[in-house]
Amino acid sequence: MKDTETLNKEEKTTTTTMRISGSEAIIRCLIAEGVDILYGYPGGAIMPVYDELYKFRDQIHHVLTRHEQGATHAAQGYARISGKVGVAIATSGPGATNLITGIADAQIDSTPMVCITGQVASHLLGSDAFQETDIIGISTPVTKWNHQISKASQIPEVIAKAFYLARSGRPGPVLIDITKDAQFEEFDFSYEKCKGVRSYNPVPKTDIDDVKAAALLINSAKKPFIVWGQGVILSEAEKELIAVIEKAGIPSAWTILGASAVPTAHPLNVGMVGMHGNYAPNVLTNDCDVLIAIGMRFDDRVTGKLESYATQAKIIHFEIDPSEIDKNVKTDVSVLGDAKESLSQLLPLLKPNSHTEWHQKFKDLYAIEYEKVIKDDLYPTKEGLTMGEVLKEINIQTKGNAAIVSDVGQHQMIACRYAEFTTTRSNITSGGLGTMGFALPAAIGAKMSAPERDVVAIIGDGGYQMTIQELGTIFQQKVPVKIVVLNNEFLGMVRQWQQLFFEKRYASTEMTNPDFVAIAKGYYIDAQKVTKREDLKKAVAEMMACEGPYFLEVRVEKEGNVFPMIPTGASVSDIRLE
Repeated sequence: MKDTETLNKEEKTTTTTMRISGSEAIIRCLIAEGVDILYGYPGGAIMPVYDELYKFRDQIHHVLTRHEQGATHAAQGYARISGKVGVAIATSGPGATNLITGIADAQIDSTPMVCITGQVASHLLGSDAFQETDIIGISTPVTKWNHQISKASQIPEVIAKAFYLARSGRPGPVLIDITKDAQFEEFDFSYEKCKGVRSYNPVPKTDIDDVKAAALLINSAKKPFIVWGQGVILSEAEKELIAVIEKAGIPSAWTILGASAVPTAHPLNVGMVGMHGNYAPNVLTNDCDVLIAIGMRFDDRVTGKLESYATQAKIIHFEIDPSEIDKNVKTDVSVLGDAKESLSQLLPLLKPNSHTEWHQKFKDLYAIEYEKVIKDDLYPTKEGLTMGEVLKEINIQTKGNAAIVSDVGQHQMIACRYAEFTTTRSNITSGGLGTMGFALPAAIGAKMSAPERDVVAIIGDGGYQMTIQELGTIFQQKVPVKIVVLNNEFLGMVRQWQQLFFEKRYASTEMTNPDFVAIAKGYYIDAQKVTKREDLKKAVAEMMACEGPYFLEVRVEKEGNVFPMIPTGASVSDIRLE
């Protein structure tokens, strides 16, 4: 998350004016923006661009995914672990519409992404031509900005603006639709990076008086509590956050997209909030006297019943997006601006503190959760394997240094609860949209962006089959991701709700699954299946030691549930442990 001043200091990129086609201009714009990898799928309306990509293949590596949705999720994974803009490309019509789920996911999770789509020739627009769709109209609700180009001369300025908007302020996805005739048309090309857009203020200037008001409340608090979100990671404010919580001695919890900003083992990290979050931070949300929200948006999965959410507390909200202030939860003090800057201003105003008695409350409630939930998840005595013990073994083998890419469902909540992190940008998952099928392609992008890191995808048997075709991308690109499918032969999270709230009427949630190991081996990926506890450690060790991609299926108990749990519409303090 960069402000205008920072962006102005970035190297000004220009090229000597030359006469080239629109399609070549697109490639040269991407190179100027530092794009080294892009994900996509060719087709008729984008073929001129692919022809130029072939000529520039020594400068940009194109990854042929097996579905356009996979291209967007791979671009998301690339962006989430690197902080750079992910890029996806597709043809018109169905190619463009297949991008929409990933674009919507990136929009709600504030992921910087630029999508480029081909379009029918401009003289055919509106004629229902072959593979014509109004992708601008379709994508408008789920993009930060979009634009259709029908003249080649528009390409440099629009693409420069697209990258600026995607990465600046609160990041998000941008879509550029380019007609086929604009791709063929020649013009005099030059390129300059965008340094600002009139009427767009990506980072509000932090008001020091608001920071002082926040410091006054924090210094006078007896039971302060911090909840941080992904905004801390996007603004690269991890060190500032740790300095604040250590100086003021404030217990701090995270939303699922904020996970890994503070190491799991940090003594002031008290766990995850939300529907399947930890017991202590959820319950004590309704006991604190000052709640400090940093880079999070008070999502309904975090707040539960709004009418009873932290009503006893003074609310301080550090946020870059003015539209999020007072949208869900009324604040007493709001501090607009980039978290890195605002926390830096807050730090010298805070008084050193320890809040020993307040911390003990978190420890006492953790002890209850450990006995009722955590112990059985991580150290089970029953016959069936649990998802939790699989995560525990992965933690042991990776020493908390891996990036964990999770899909959506029970396994996601288990992964977010139990994965141990030592490094920021290590928890990659679909948060706001909850997109099943996210993890496998996102893991591809994450590993290609950070080849030096171990990347482990944790996926359920349901979500895995939504994008299972991306095994072909892994094989062709030789991406050494580790894939763990926790197979309970159910759409587990829906089944859990059916058990708890629909009298065990398991309507359309039981899965009849194929031979996952055989499928992986069909893609020439090393694979094995674990059904017994005594085989788990060895199997995870073999997976992590493998130099190439690896698939591990673990058969877990069929009707295991994820607790704690806040039922929909309930208060955070009404969290169930069983």
